[in-house]
Amino acid sequence: MENEPTPADHSQAEPASAAAPAPATEAAGSAPTATPAPAAETAETTAPATAPATAPTTVTTTGAAAAAATPLDLDGIQRDLADVELALARLDAGTYWTDEVTGAPLPAELLAQRPTARRAPV
Repeated sequence: MENEPTPADHSQAEPASAAAPAPATEAAGSAPTATPAPAAETAETTAPATAPATAPTTVTTTGAAAAAATPLDLDGIQRDLADVELALARLDAGTYWTDEVTGAPLPAELLAQRPTARRAPV
C-alpha cells in the first residue's frame, strides 16, 4: 500500500504534453486570429421529430415601410377613436354593459371581443 499513488503524491503527475496546450504566440504586428467555436456551438439545431408543427408567422411591417406600403385610413382611425371615447363615457355613466336601444345586458363575451360594442347581436 505504500507504493500506491495518492492524490497529494506529485511524483506521479501527468506529463506536460497531456496538459492544456499553450496559447499560440502572435507575430509582432500581425492581427490576432479568431479561434473557431467548437462544433457543438456552431451546429444548427432542429426541433425533435415529435414537436407539433406550427403555423407560419405573419410579419407586420411598422414605421416608414408600412406607411409606404399602405396609406392610412384617417377616417377609420377617427371612427375608432370616437367609438373608444363613447365606450369610456358609457363606462363612466354606468351604461357600458347594456344595449343602447333595448337596455338588455350585453354578453361579456361580446364586450371581450369588441370593447366598443353598443348593441347586442340580433
